Amino acid sequence: MKNASIAAFLRAGVAPVILATALFQAPLHAQDNAPQADDGANDAIVVTGSLLRRIDKETISPITTVSSEDLAIRGITTVQQGIQNLSANNGPALTNGFSANGAFAGGASAVSLRGLSTSSTLVLFDGLRAAYYPLADDGTRNFVDLNTIPDAIVDRVEVVKDGASATYGADAVAGVVNIITKREVKGLHLQAEAGVAEKGYGANQRLSATYGYGDLAEQGFNAYVSAHYLKSQAVYNKDLGYPYNSDDQSGICHDGVCGPNNIANGVDPSIGYTGMNNATATNVFMVRPFDAATGAGTGRYELLNAAAGCRNLTPYTLTDQEYADNATAPHTVCQQDITHDYGQVLPEQQRWGISGRFTKIVGDSGEAYLELNYENSKSSYTGLASIIRANAPAGIDYSAYSTSTGAGLLRLPVYVCARGTASCDASNGTLNPNNPYAAQGQEAAIIGRLPTSTEYNESVSQVFRAAAGIKGDFGNDWHYQVDGTAMVSKLKTTAKGYVYIQHLLDVIADGSYNFMNPSATSQETLDYLTPTQINHSKTQLYQGQASISKEVFDLPGGPLQVAVGVAARYESLNNPSGNPDYDGQTERYFRLNAFGAKGHRDVESAYFELSAPIVEQLELTAAGRYDHYSTGQDNFSPKFGAKFKPIRELMFRGTFSKGFRIPSFAEMGALPTTGYVTQSIGSMPQEFIDQHLNSVGTGPNTYLTNYSIGQTTVGNPNLKAEKSRNITLGATFQPLNNVSFSVDYYNIKKTGAITSVNFSNAIANYYATGETSYDGVTVIPDEVDQEHTGSQRRIAFVQGSFINANTIKTSGIDFNAMGKFRLSDNITFSTSIDATYVIKLNTEYPDGTVEHYVDTLGNFNLTAGSGTQQWRGSWQNTLDFGRGSISATAYYTDGYNYSAEDQGGTAGDCSLVPTNYNGDAYQGCRVKSFISVDMTGTIKVNDQFELYANVMNVFNNKPPIDATTYGAYLYNPVVGESAILGRSFRIGAKASF
Repeated sequence: MKNASIAAFLRAGVAPVILATALFQAPLHAQDNAPQADDGANDAIVVTGSLLRRIDKETISPITTVSSEDLAIRGITTVQQGIQNLSANNGPALTNGFSANGAFAGGASAVSLRGLSTSSTLVLFDGLRAAYYPLADDGTRNFVDLNTIPDAIVDRVEVVKDGASATYGADAVAGVVNIITKREVKGLHLQAEAGVAEKGYGANQRLSATYGYGDLAEQGFNAYVSAHYLKSQAVYNKDLGYPYNSDDQSGICHDGVCGPNNIANGVDPSIGYTGMNNATATNVFMVRPFDAATGAGTGRYELLNAAAGCRNLTPYTLTDQEYADNATAPHTVCQQDITHDYGQVLPEQQRWGISGRFTKIVGDSGEAYLELNYENSKSSYTGLASIIRANAPAGIDYSAYSTSTGAGLLRLPVYVCARGTASCDASNGTLNPNNPYAAQGQEAAIIGRLPTSTEYNESVSQVFRAAAGIKGDFGNDWHYQVDGTAMVSKLKTTAKGYVYIQHLLDVIADGSYNFMNPSATSQETLDYLTPTQINHSKTQLYQGQASISKEVFDLPGGPLQVAVGVAARYESLNNPSGNPDYDGQTERYFRLNAFGAKGHRDVESAYFELSAPIVEQLELTAAGRYDHYSTGQDNFSPKFGAKFKPIRELMFRGTFSKGFRIPSFAEMGALPTTGYVTQSIGSMPQEFIDQHLNSVGTGPNTYLTNYSIGQTTVGNPNLKAEKSRNITLGATFQPLNNVSFSVDYYNIKKTGAITSVNFSNAIANYYATGETSYDGVTVIPDEVDQEHTGSQRRIAFVQGSFINANTIKTSGIDFNAMGKFRLSDNITFSTSIDATYVIKLNTEYPDGTVEHYVDTLGNFNLTAGSGTQQWRGSWQNTLDFGRGSISATAYYTDGYNYSAEDQGGTAGDCSLVPTNYNGDAYQGCRVKSFISVDMTGTIKVNDQFELYANVMNVFNNKPPIDATTYGAYLYNPVVGESAILGRSFRIGAKASF
């Protein structure tokens, strides 16, 4: 009944208006409060975050507008990249580069205003909600994929940088990003460009064509169709210069102290051979006898096939002292630089889409439109050589299976039998040709990676969207607007090269995988061992909204305006697990998450807004929205604002609002979701480290230096909505028509923040006591340190659920300055500065504990160690010569301290500074600040043709070394994703007819 009534409601076309229809024409980037007049009747405009028309352009809420021309001047290829470059975007943003590092939501990109995560920023298309990406960020947070934006038809992006739940409902806690498409296109417009990094990698191409017919002003209609194509080449660590291309960090030095050589089976300058552990597993198999009585390997490892040696790897012969100091190592080991051989920096991406729009003037004041969009986005990346000795991710019905410890420790049997044989022994089997100890009746413990297969991941996203609406006037100065949208997002993920656990046990038991000579293994066996896994997910959104507004009566400062609206929407998610264990503990893959979620809900809303210009100098506004969810939640979100303009050049403004964020489908009902968090030596107690020293006793061994904890969370259907309070206070100053300044303070408090139970306390308790259950968290120990078999084991997994527990507080200041100066009749100089300073970003726990994140790597878990930079900004300067222009844009990101309070310690204490095998810091306490400069030049050949060229990262600055973040290797992807390519070039052409 509920769904039927909602469907009827949507068919009737009822709901709220939030469509911002202003056509922005100014040439400056990041224009605060600058939405321009619509081409429609009158000069009134509707800006994002409001329902009411207004003539003046000075909004009460701080709004930044970025036009498509701004992006072109900066040499930015996609709207997605432009949004990621916003100074207000901080912390847990999701960049394309994360896909190449195993992100949950691989293939997608998302914005995180104010550092409050991707789920606290609402992304709209033409003022209408969009369907979520089918995969959740970190397996928990819903977001809209910025890679599905139809770049060729985007007119501008308006960013509301305060709470907007009173207008839009859930998710608009930190702000709103409204992507506004072109209302009208005339003629044929073509664009083609190609680019490449100076070193020859990272090639990219883009094509677009848009054709429009009709003139709204003269003919009363316009229709256009647009198509675009974009492709960017994958970039690998081996393509880059040192140190980003190698596990050997011994060339990274600070104050005479150099980093570790983390090459598998490497030789470190300070301690020599670094030791044997599963972390040193290479593509050449090693074995040692297995003792069934102790359940562990005994004696020293040796090459499984000594005659074949190290094959394509580098052999190293231990010195007599190294051999004596390493009880499990053989005389000869095989070295492998895993990052060089397999590491990937950016995924290969391919995007294409087609869009169409028809707009018609209806009567004297009405306007109706229909817009259709299809976007196809493909992203792919390769991983490591397939792993066979590992802990499986947390299961759904069973505990995680492990081949690295306990009864499941991976070993080659004495006898092999035909597949399916229940019990194999001398009576029905043959001696195992893969086991060098079979003749002695001993099993062989084995380590290594499959040299015959490499992990590969591909995501193909398809987005189908239709939107239609009508707006106009009726009666005695009543204004109306009705909009509806239907959007479906489909995602196909493909995983290849991942080992299926039961199939691994099968090919070991029947001897069909040739461990002695892997290249001789049949293709049939390889396909059986690593079967292709394909998963299909889908989200849906159907929405209708309508509003009416009217100037009720005149006040001394102008007309009192009132608007009311209603809305309804249906949203759903179906994301089945791609790696369930429904058929048994071993009937699943290594490394692929069990994550899955599904759900649906109806949302019904009613809202209002009023604007009261009390006097010419003072305007007051109020708005409110009530939302009811079929899943049981409801919320009322109020907002109040004031604008005071004592003189023409100066304006003060402020807002107060309350908002909310509804729990995501994943947070309420997700299957077990495991994310891996790198552990730094600084986050471990010394007593634990002392149990795992290297062979010369100067620092931790490789058992700890290559160490991540799997943090597993499960959904909680009893979660409540997060609540927020948002305050902004600001001022704008425009001493001249061509010069303006603005400053805005923001302060956000979010209560009942959804989080996992506190893993850090449970981890600290395990290190201190060895207890595996603490305060709702289960700790699962990892395999034994083979160099210290009696020591306390490191942690493999911690498991817990989501709860409403924390309070998050953040505050900061946005700065903007712009100027445009005519130097001569033909030359104009424009300059624009946009910056954000974060004063505070804290999390307060129920026990009163407060974590401080600004200027550190915190919130470490939420941001993948990308942290919270205090300053972020850009400065653009453009010389326009009439038939050409030159523009330079500098981007600045502040440095930060190697610390994170959610990893232990105190902000600013340098506790996460990377150390070498001697335990000495080889980096200073701070990651350095970073500046990169891009340049663009354009020349108009004639009225139809324009040529342009971009030089990105003009000074070839590489991102500063960050050896602790785990979002990318040795650099922070939020800071330097594009700069990691070094200097790069792009040329292109535009034609209009």
